[in-house]
Amino acid sequence: MKPMDVEKREAFLSKTRLGILTTLRDDGAPTAVPIWYDWDGTAVSIFTSKSSPKVKRLRQDPRASMLVVNDVGEPEAWVLFEGDVEILEEDTTELMTKLCYRYWDMSSEATQAVLQDWKDHADDRCLLKLIPKRIRSLG
Repeated sequence: MKPMDVEKREAFLSKTRLGILTTLRDDGAPTAVPIWYDWDGTAVSIFTSKSSPKVKRLRQDPRASMLVVNDVGEPEAWVLFEGDVEILEEDTTELMTKLCYRYWDMSSEATQAVLQDWKDHADDRCLLKLIPKRIRSLG
């Protein structure tokens, strides 16, 4: 296997996949969580609660990585973004809506209600922006 070229990497990332965001604890130990993300070709964007533990960790140390992997049954492939995460106090309503429609079946009243609740409490959310210093891939 070899690194993906940009065209193959962008095609891989255009499919709906979870990312695994890794941040560092106070003692330097890594911890990882699955996340929804948007990749625009330049930056990875994530919305989250301002009180989330990942935000606390990123305020202490902005270094992070996000790994996106193949689905079960697909040939092995992955993309790893490495860099610092900016925590931005921006309205995340557009990103929340975009990602809900990407990751959920929005014909469900339950998912519509969750999105509406998130919109109603949008001031409790922040934007995490990872502008990669390094992108590695295989596939």
